[in-house]
Amino acid sequence: MADVIIIGAGPAGGSAALFIAKAGKEVIVLDSNASMTKRAWIENHYGVKEITGPDLLQVGREQAEKFGAKFLDEKVTDVVPSGQAVVVKTESGRSYEASHVIIATGASTELANTIGLKLKDGKEPRIKTVIDVDAAGRTSKERIWAAGTVAGVSVHTIITAGDGAKVAIEIISELNGERYVDHDVLQAKA
Repeated sequence: MADVIIIGAGPAGGSAALFIAKAGKEVIVLDSNASMTKRAWIENHYGVKEITGPDLLQVGREQAEKFGAKFLDEKVTDVVPSGQAVVVKTESGRSYEASHVIIATGASTELANTIGLKLKDGKEPRIKTVIDVDAAGRTSKERIWAAGTVAGVSVHTIITAGDGAKVAIEIISELNGERYVDHDVLQAKA
């Protein structure tokens, strides 16, 4: 059983995967290749002069994979809490199990609606509905979290990536039983 399964590999899901994997937790990312970031040209992502959406996603994926995140091409059809775990079922007939699940499906609430999560009106233009989450990213069902645009934050990549990282930190902290902080330190040159 994995520690966390993330549904969606856009900036929110990819960023969450990076933080979770770097913390030494087992994370599986299931992605149906539908990220709206694949159509983006980005000049407002802090620390990056300009980048295509596909390149941003690829670099982020490589960062997460460096620490052990596993990315699989799968379309998720169901998410079912089961005791101390959550079972994720896919269109291919496979099932995956984890302690926690993060839904990071961008503008789509289709899966959230299918599994009965509480939804609310969105605030972004063209985003009619989002998942109702608390400040940490928890949804109306235990062990199921949401991050990024589907959780009601702005569609901008830097904001959704930050939200994915925030939710990851909350889950890692819960798994560890204490607040988790990840700060790397620049090594002095000899």
